[in-house]
Amino acid sequence: MIRFLILSGYFELMMYLQITGKLDQYINTHYNYLAYLSMILAFVLSIVQLTLWAKNNQTHSHLTTRFQKGSALIIMAIPLAVGIFFPTVSLDSAIVDAKGFHFPLSKESTGDDQVKTQYLQPDTSFYFTKSDYSQMMQKVKKKYLKGDTVKVTTANYMEAMEVIYDFPNEFSGKKIEMTGFVYLDPTDTSHQVFLFRFGIIHCIADSGVFGLLTQFNTQTHFANNEWLKVTGTIQTKYYKPFKRNLPAIEVDELKQIRTPKNQYVYRSF
Repeated sequence: MIRFLILSGYFELMMYLQITGKLDQYINTHYNYLAYLSMILAFVLSIVQLTLWAKNNQTHSHLTTRFQKGSALIIMAIPLAVGIFFPTVSLDSAIVDAKGFHFPLSKESTGDDQVKTQYLQPDTSFYFTKSDYSQMMQKVKKKYLKGDTVKVTTANYMEAMEVIYDFPNEFSGKKIEMTGFVYLDPTDTSHQVFLFRFGIIHCIADSGVFGLLTQFNTQTHFANNEWLKVTGTIQTKYYKPFKRNLPAIEVDELKQIRTPKNQYVYRSF
C-alpha cells in the first residue's frame, strides 16, 4: 500500500506541475517528454501495486488501524504539499545579488564539483569531449556569422550567448537584437547596465544568469528588472570589476517591453 501511495503521489505532483506550467522552472523544456514518461510509468506502477495490495489483502484480511490510515494520508499528501506550499518564485536581479555576481564561474557549488552557478556565458563544454565541443561550436559560429544581424530569441538565447563569448573578436562589429532584464552591478561605481535572462542548460542545478554588457550613446537611467528590447552592434569593453574584456552591445535603439510569461530560456542541442 505504501508503494502505491508514493507512486500515485509522484504522479499527482507531476500532473500538478504540468497543468500549472511550473515544471518549466525546474527542467529544460526540451526534456518535458521525460517528465511525461516518468508520470505515465508512475501511474502504471501505482496501479500494479494497488492490484497486488488488493490481492494480498483478500488473502490476509485484517482491520486497518487508525495509525495506518493516518500514515497513508500523510504519504499521499506530501508530494502535493511540496508543490503547493513551496512555490517557485519569479527570478529577478535580487537573485543575482543574493548569489553573488562573478565571472566566468562562481566558487559556489551546488554539492557537485562539476555543477556550479554560471554567469554571463553558458558553458556546456563539460558535457562533451574537448574536440567534440570545439567542432560543435565552430558549426554554431558559422551559422550566426552568416547573416547581417544576430537575432537572439527565446529559442536560441543560450546558444547565441555561448558562441558570442567563445568568439568575441569574430563577432565584434556584428549587429545584434536581443531582449532581457536590466541588472545593475552594485560593485560597479560607473553603473553600467547588463541585459540578462535566466537560463537552464539541463535542469535547475546548472541554471544561471546570462547576457551582455550594454553601452548607450546617450545618458540613460534604468532600474533593476526593467525589461528592454535593444538593437545595436557587438563590441568588446573592459569591465573594471572583473578586470577583463567582455562582449558588449553598443545600443542604437531600445524600447521597454512587458515581462514575458516565462522568464527562463533553455539550451537546445
